[in-house]
Amino acid sequence: MTTVIAFIFMFGLLVFIHEWGHMIFAKRAGMLVREFAIGFGPKIFSFVRNETLYTIRLIPAGGYVRVAGEDPEIIELKPGHHIGLEFNDEGKVNKIIVNNKSKHPNARVIEVEHVDLDHRLIIQGYEIGDEDEKLHFEVDQKAFFIMDERETQIAPYDRQFASKSIGQRAMQLFAGPMMNFILAIVIFIILGVAQGTPVNEAIMGEIQADSPAAEAGFQADDEVIRIGETAVSTWEEFTSVVRENPGQELSMVVLRDGAEEQLTVVPNTAETVDQQGEPISIGQIGVRQAFEKTVLGTLTYGFEQTYEITRLILTNLLMLVTGQVSLDLLSGPVGIYDATDQVVQTGFMNLLLWTAMLSVNLGIVNLVPLPALDGGRLLFVGLEALRGKPIAPEKEGIFHFVGFALLMLLMIVVTWNDIQRLFL
Repeated sequence: MTTVIAFIFMFGLLVFIHEWGHMIFAKRAGMLVREFAIGFGPKIFSFVRNETLYTIRLIPAGGYVRVAGEDPEIIELKPGHHIGLEFNDEGKVNKIIVNNKSKHPNARVIEVEHVDLDHRLIIQGYEIGDEDEKLHFEVDQKAFFIMDERETQIAPYDRQFASKSIGQRAMQLFAGPMMNFILAIVIFIILGVAQGTPVNEAIMGEIQADSPAAEAGFQADDEVIRIGETAVSTWEEFTSVVRENPGQELSMVVLRDGAEEQLTVVPNTAETVDQQGEPISIGQIGVRQAFEKTVLGTLTYGFEQTYEITRLILTNLLMLVTGQVSLDLLSGPVGIYDATDQVVQTGFMNLLLWTAMLSVNLGIVNLVPLPALDGGRLLFVGLEALRGKPIAPEKEGIFHFVGFALLMLLMIVVTWNDIQRLFL
């Protein structure tokens, strides 16, 4: 149950922050945000606030922000349609009843002759059975369609995604991944405040009981300065030598209270896999890195760790594209849940670290220029900037539809990989 709660918290936070970024910059640009959704599929919970429908949906596989101008379900009025009109105190149309007009006895029913709800905001038509006098009605900027007793706010062109500048549209698309990077930075700063930041030198922190390090006589605050004939100055150099020598006796010189001490340790052998998924053996001696608490160090830590994880993920992504890493190593929601279960057992701080890593991963993946992802849509905005005119919406729509289908196929493949690793 703890893992379920942790996964829901983590998933909800990552998706919420990502979509919140999209929504905030859409609203700042004057776009009408129709829906802010966590999850897909049937609605579990919903409410409306400031023109936007907020929903939590059944399938926890992501989320979305639905912006005006990308709404295939918006009603299109054509000449000859019979509609009902209701008016506000200023005499402007504030409700356009498309069907079930009998349920709106106060509505004025007309036959449509001309409609412009994008620019001029007018409806022209005739009373039913009276075509002698053409009627002209002004429409309120925030009028609603009423279809099957459901309200949908109209979206004049200046509130649609396509009406905004290239910069505004690009920022709205980039804002989701950007917020994931910002979330990671904040989480790492929180971790730095709570437990300190790792020192760069090879200084021992916690020594695990009954470990090779404890048996060799290591103590907290010991600084390794030499292993054999090799000088050591950083924690990375120290761990690299240990990992590369499982089961091999290592002679180390440490600084303890200003004096040098010589210790001998034999790293335990641990089994893991390399980046190609091949099994390898590494050495471990059972020590943790020392931490310190400074204001500047804590702030720097947030940015440095986010940068390092970004670099690592980009490196692995490049290796995947070039075939150096097998597709079998990719994980989907099932694999992430299983990994979360293991992380939860090690404590809340490690869960925060895992959340930060996934947040960076989500930001990077969404910036990949693939169809249906933020990066794919940013690609089209960039092409528009270069061409001086947008790509035809029909062509862009086909591109994203095909890409989305391929992404769903990839999701099935990685989910099958997860299931095989867990149960087969």
